[in-house]
Amino acid sequence: MSELRTGIAGGGGQAVAGPAPSNAPAQYRQPVLSARHISKSFGDIQVLFGIDFDVLPGEVHALIGENGAGKSTLMKILSGYHQPTSGKLHLDAQEVILPPDGQAEDLGVVLIHQEFNLAEQLSVEENIFLGRELRRGWFIDHSAMRRQTEELLAHLNVDMAPDATVASLSVSQKQFVEIARALSRKARVLIMDEPTAVLTPDETSAFFEQIRLMRERGVGVVLISHKLDEVKELANRVTVLRDGHQIITTDADELTEDDMARHMVGRDLSDMFPPKNEPDFDAPLVLEVDGLSVGTALRDVSFNLRKGEILGFAGLIGSGRSALFEAIIGLRQRTGGITRLNGETVEMTALDQARDRGIAYLTKDRKGQGLLLNDGLKVNLTLFALRQFSNKGLIDDTLEDAALERAIRRFDIRVRDRSVPVGALSGGNQQKLLLGKVLEIDPNILIVDEPTRGIDVGTKQQIYNFIAALAAEGKSIVLISSEMPEIIGMSHRVAVMRSGRLTGILQGEEIEEHEIMRYATGLKSQGTADATGGTNTHADHVA
Repeated sequence: MSELRTGIAGGGGQAVAGPAPSNAPAQYRQPVLSARHISKSFGDIQVLFGIDFDVLPGEVHALIGENGAGKSTLMKILSGYHQPTSGKLHLDAQEVILPPDGQAEDLGVVLIHQEFNLAEQLSVEENIFLGRELRRGWFIDHSAMRRQTEELLAHLNVDMAPDATVASLSVSQKQFVEIARALSRKARVLIMDEPTAVLTPDETSAFFEQIRLMRERGVGVVLISHKLDEVKELANRVTVLRDGHQIITTDADELTEDDMARHMVGRDLSDMFPPKNEPDFDAPLVLEVDGLSVGTALRDVSFNLRKGEILGFAGLIGSGRSALFEAIIGLRQRTGGITRLNGETVEMTALDQARDRGIAYLTKDRKGQGLLLNDGLKVNLTLFALRQFSNKGLIDDTLEDAALERAIRRFDIRVRDRSVPVGALSGGNQQKLLLGKVLEIDPNILIVDEPTRGIDVGTKQQIYNFIAALAAEGKSIVLISSEMPEIIGMSHRVAVMRSGRLTGILQGEEIEEHEIMRYATGLKSQGTADATGGTNTHADHVA
């Protein structure tokens, strides 16, 4: 293993990071936090089996694996939220029982959850110093808190007002508040769960720079991510978990991205995307949208969708992709435009109207809008199609049980106990359940928004196969995604949006990353976006 040396000086001294020479003092090679032979059971179900894991000062140690592999459980043990069933934790080589409920932060072990842990009605600065407010005598020192907040945000290169309420922030801004709060706590070990899932490319680059700075200061970083390119770029070491077992821990330089994926799922993933069937541009039009507008958020958007087609929607975060389809299915009030289904003009003002017309929408926010996390699998699966499971006003449990059995087999939902609340499932199994839920109505049009966000590579491949199979059956798919490989790998055509406008619709050899980014950033647009799949006339311009 390539060692790192670091000196953590008292009173805020700077650390030095770099390859440790063979004669380096022992404390420079000593883990700041380590787990030895950690096992964890919940009742009769064992989820971790004898894991050894440590974090050196000044390194990024990536923890990867499929959903349900045990990453979240290990992460919570390392930060004190769970206690191991067996095994020991050491902090600075001393055996320790970490205090629960975030109190381990006082020892320098800070966890940034995948779900934000922010007080929505408080300001940015109040959230950063919540529970550890700065004081001047008996009074809270608001000016000092404001000054330090401004310094933290400037350090992160984030344009955000310290007095802004968290509720008014975008998802990516909230992520930076979490990061700023962790930095303010002078973390010695920083554990991050999917930290870039909601960040734009520019925000991700700024975030990477902060990780490198923290590494130089001697902070040990545990990075949990399904983005293997980020793991390859940032990590010094990688540990792979599979089904609660430690598969490998090694230098990141020893692994390619394909190696990581193979260790995660136990099989080769060279064919991530299923083969595309040839698009039929003579197939009937199932959806036509002409001149749709929503105030200043969406302006004059026109496109169409054919039977059996996968139409990808690309664009940077905030480009209006989700807002467009929320307006089409009645979740946003439109201010202009016409929608036609199978040639008939319709106006949908509520989601149930879209459902009754054969349109299903898989939200990108599965935990906030898609699923009832405190309820069971059966309740969640049948909720969208509840009328199909009622008999004279009463829910037919037999029908619901049969539907759940079919969905578990069809979508490979892995659950040991079907009575557990959905919130206890891994993210990948939640996503497969959500897909099963929206497909219970047997829709003709399926809109999937960020279908693989926060999902491991093995589950991604499964979801891609599900989507391709639906298209082969004649279903029409709208795929909204921020992940360029899946847009390119899955779509027959790609519509690109920027600032609430449709800038182009690409097909064939045009569907490649650089061309899509030209349209997404405004460097290029189509004089007339041909939504029928014919040859387009391109007009280049500088935005």
